[in-house]
Amino acid sequence: MIGQLFRDTKTMTRRNLLRMSRQPEVIVFSLISPVMFVLLFNYVFGGSINIPGVKYISFLIPGILVQTALFGGGNTAIGLAEDLAGGAIDRFRSLPMVPAAVLTGRTLADAARSIVTTLVIFTIGFILGFRSPNGLGWFFASFALVLVFTWAMTWPFAYMGLKIKSVEAVQAASFIPAFPLTFAASTFAPVENMPNWLQVFAENQPVTKAVDTIRAMTQGGDIAGPLISTLLWSLGTVIVFGFLSVREYRRV
Repeated sequence: MIGQLFRDTKTMTRRNLLRMSRQPEVIVFSLISPVMFVLLFNYVFGGSINIPGVKYISFLIPGILVQTALFGGGNTAIGLAEDLAGGAIDRFRSLPMVPAAVLTGRTLADAARSIVTTLVIFTIGFILGFRSPNGLGWFFASFALVLVFTWAMTWPFAYMGLKIKSVEAVQAASFIPAFPLTFAASTFAPVENMPNWLQVFAENQPVTKAVDTIRAMTQGGDIAGPLISTLLWSLGTVIVFGFLSVREYRRV
């Protein structure tokens, strides 16, 4: 069973990566948004947000990386909704394939695509002055954490795509969880600047934990605490929404 799951996942991941390679415009447009966020937030808000001891661009880049991971989950939801509408899911279900492989293949392919996005964001950041004084090892560790968190965050959107089914509805719905989680967090500004009632939510949600971990890895500071929280959030998200997604896949 495990061996078949691995083989089927490999096949589905390859299938989705090939589809992406034939749609380069999707990759190009998915890169434009985070680059625009980096430029806009750095030059529009960078001068008005004071971060003691850290340049704003070095504070901003970890937030943009996590924001992109969350927003990129919408592509997973849309892709599965398109497969449903086009009849691909029906064909997959007629094959002797482990049901979970369709979903793991989709989520892994989307996480793999984020490698390019992460490289571009880091490159733009370095051009604008982002630095990682905590060492090269922790820099690569932060890169790996972005990929892990990205993969984990694709699973709620996979469930959304299977549950809602309509491509148009999924496109609109994917922003509903992404916006509050991204902006009510330490993504673009310190949590302590927020109202007290909002700080309670912001300090204890997965986006803040992931952003704080990447900042600690690249800029220095406590790594263990936020890293453990980020990994627990990621593991819990995969378990809960992986189960819900597979169950929904069996029903569609």
